[in-house]
Amino acid sequence: MDQALGLRNKESASMDPLASRPLAYPGTVPVRVIAVSSGKGGVGKSSVVVNLAVALDRVGKRVLIMDADLGLANIDVLLGLTPKYNIGHVLDGSRDIGQVLVNGPGRIKVLSATSGVQELTRLSDEQKLLLLDVMDDLQSEVDVVLIDNGAGISDSVLYFSLAAQEKIVVVTPEPTSLTDAYAFIKVLHLRHGERHFKILINSVKDERAGRAVFAKISRVAEHFLDGLALSYLGAIPFDYSLHKAVMQQRSLLEAFPSAAASKAFTVLAEVLEKEQPQTNFGNINFFWKRLLQI
Repeated sequence: MDQALGLRNKESASMDPLASRPLAYPGTVPVRVIAVSSGKGGVGKSSVVVNLAVALDRVGKRVLIMDADLGLANIDVLLGLTPKYNIGHVLDGSRDIGQVLVNGPGRIKVLSATSGVQELTRLSDEQKLLLLDVMDDLQSEVDVVLIDNGAGISDSVLYFSLAAQEKIVVVTPEPTSLTDAYAFIKVLHLRHGERHFKILINSVKDERAGRAVFAKISRVAEHFLDGLALSYLGAIPFDYSLHKAVMQQRSLLEAFPSAAASKAFTVLAEVLEKEQPQTNFGNINFFWKRLLQI
């Protein structure tokens, strides 16, 4: 995990079956791959992923949610889905990608990876090529990939965070959330040279409170971590309707479209839609190529 991306010697690169694979294809529109993470559990990360996906769908984006939370995968529960297969079934050849993807609200697709993610760190060359071929099939069908990452700084969490072009860190006003989010950012910055992080404040009273929380983590991070660039993505207000939506196994935007938090997710999706991605790396294969080379 600590090996820097791209700093492999020429001999190993020449033996890499992925080296000849292009990162982009002429005429393709880049797919944005965004990892949503948090320093600790219980900050509403999965709920953020679900509702952001629905909000992005409503502004015209075709979204794929990849559930990469190994220990507490719950995207399917939040959306009332019952996936039978996961990415592991694609890799062993028993199912194709169309059979593994599950339809969510709107045009959203969900990819369960609960028992397949651990295998990704030790794939054979043939499996790596197979996975890239599978993802080629999705290139024309997806605009945004949202990765629901696990909490903390485990190897699997860092694995997906490093591979994604964009990183959203969900933080709440709780001191433990701030401390653990800082630890997460610190590891990615010092060990792997990551500089850009979008900070989303969840469960706050209002926008002013959200900016105050961002100011706290920003001051500490930028003081102790040279060259870091934290950006304020927005704030999601605390909303009792969210719990009701979870009980209904529906997204908040579907169950309570007029709720304050629903409106905040809508604004968040509009902000992301207008943003230029931080990188101009090719297509969805860029994510998978990075993922398989880490």
